[in-house]
Amino acid sequence: MLELDALDHEPHVRRAIDLAREAGDRGDGPYGSVLVRDGEVAMEATNRENTDDDVALHPELTLARRAARELSRAERAETVMYTSTEPCPMCAGGIAITGLGGVVYSVSAARLAEAFDGPEGIPCGEVFERRGREIPVLGDVLADEGMEIHREFRE
Repeated sequence: MLELDALDHEPHVRRAIDLAREAGDRGDGPYGSVLVRDGEVAMEATNRENTDDDVALHPELTLARRAARELSRAERAETVMYTSTEPCPMCAGGIAITGLGGVVYSVSAARLAEAFDGPEGIPCGEVFERRGREIPVLGDVLADEGMEIHREFRE
């Protein structure tokens, strides 16, 4: 299992937040994600629900699906997903099935729900546990910056 504490998270979370801004500027929800392996960005994605008229095109699920196609099981286990916002249950299920090595997010679903009176959902770590996966999760990295993106595109 990957040790998330040993990695430098801020540059990758910052990139995910930049991707979230790109998505918001384009008219999609402000969500962005990157997959990182051996300290290098392997893949990036933005939310494309509105652009491509597909409610399942969250960046986390897009990257999980792509990783399942393009990376071996061993490579996936060494890959960390950095994302602007905690993965929703749909995306967390995809991450669990794909067998990624870890998830680092900026803004928790609970904080987002509280700020905008939305549903809290299920924490991604709980989804991983229910799927029988030990995927480490680290949250609240650059959380104020991540929340600012949501405020920017919801006002």
